[in-house]
Amino acid sequence: MRTQLVAARAAALFASDLPSGSSPSAGDVAAAIAHAIHVCGGSRGCVASLAAAYGECPETAAPRMRWARGVVLTVYGPERTDLALAA
Repeated sequence: MRTQLVAARAAALFASDLPSGSSPSAGDVAAAIAHAIHVCGGSRGCVASLAAAYGECPETAAPRMRWARGVVLTVYGPERTDLALAA
């Protein structure tokens, strides 16, 4: 999976209403990402929300982003690099 796609999905999940620490189903994750992208006006809006959260509350933003990235990797699979694909 491309790193940019993981980052975009994680930013959208970060901007979503799903609670940190939860273990949402794949369907819940997909719905939350789609809703956040719609509400934020696209993936750039989700990234702006993420940046604002880091500026305002970095002590809570970092754990939420770790959670969001972990959920994205769990639901959509591990990242693949060019080296991993060549092996």
